[in-house]
Amino acid sequence: MVSLKDISVRCGVSIATVSKALNNHKDVSVITRERIIKTAREMGYFPNAQARALKTKRTFDLGVMFDEEAGSGLTHEFFAAILNSFKTEAESRGYDITFITKGIGVVKMTAYEHCRYRNVDGIAIICTDFSDPDVYEVVTGDLPVVTIDHVFDCRSAVVSNNESGMEQLVEYVTALGHRRIAFIQGKRSAVMEKRLSGFCKACMMRGIEVRPDWLVTAEYHSPASAYKLAKAMLSAEERPTCIFMPDDFSAIGGYNAANDLGLRIPEDVSIVGYDGIAYAEFLQPKLTTYKQNTVEIGSLAAQKLISTIELPASTFAEVITVDGSLVKGASVAAVNG
Repeated sequence: MVSLKDISVRCGVSIATVSKALNNHKDVSVITRERIIKTAREMGYFPNAQARALKTKRTFDLGVMFDEEAGSGLTHEFFAAILNSFKTEAESRGYDITFITKGIGVVKMTAYEHCRYRNVDGIAIICTDFSDPDVYEVVTGDLPVVTIDHVFDCRSAVVSNNESGMEQLVEYVTALGHRRIAFIQGKRSAVMEKRLSGFCKACMMRGIEVRPDWLVTAEYHSPASAYKLAKAMLSAEERPTCIFMPDDFSAIGGYNAANDLGLRIPEDVSIVGYDGIAYAEFLQPKLTTYKQNTVEIGSLAAQKLISTIELPASTFAEVITVDGSLVKGASVAAVNG
């Protein structure tokens, strides 16, 4: 194994200088630092994690709570994209990530106990049941925490602008003449509360009735659940001209319901999704949706968490809102009359 002494001999400098250069100390010249780093790479040097932890009092390991309720896990396109962005940003800053669970093998423990067992420097709550007492224990504990799409007092959060996203979608479909609009919303959560608020506000501003029978609840990320509700609406004597889905993946259920009833999209009924996952581009016709900026959400969450760890005195808790963008697909058509 290559040591600091080996590098110092190769470069003709002291071990202390090598250590300072590899730890980016400012009292080493840029030329010397670059030469030492280049030599270390060529020699295959890797710092010892345990030694670094003893020296810095940090493990450079970030805990991640990820418990996707629909059971899709890392195959859930939206959360997987956020997690990938978070991981990329963390690694670029020298951090690893560890998934936090409620046990290791047969040994059961709380999420907070697992954080302490793994000795993580901080934790990101990317997807979970935010009402779980385990989550509350982590949030009220003494570890740096950042959450995604849910806000706790005195903790930083990165949230997508869900209210604005729904308002933009309503504005788009109403500009095409739609007045009979249904909304199959996801199960109640902080995210859905914002989306429902945006939907209702945008409809009321345009004098559009929000009908209780057209405002129903389905499972997130469930084409089967969306199919059942969409088919019931489209089978009624008076049907909506446009149906908003809880997410892009669930929109598959809306497409199938229309097709099974012999209805054309968008000529007979328009369909709108939410999230902007890559898969939505391959639906026929291409889905109209609101694309959330998963790259920025994940990256900002990692940046905020690491800043809270490294600069606790100057990093304050805040809610960072990330805007997305409207994707005008081909699943919404203009309504005449």
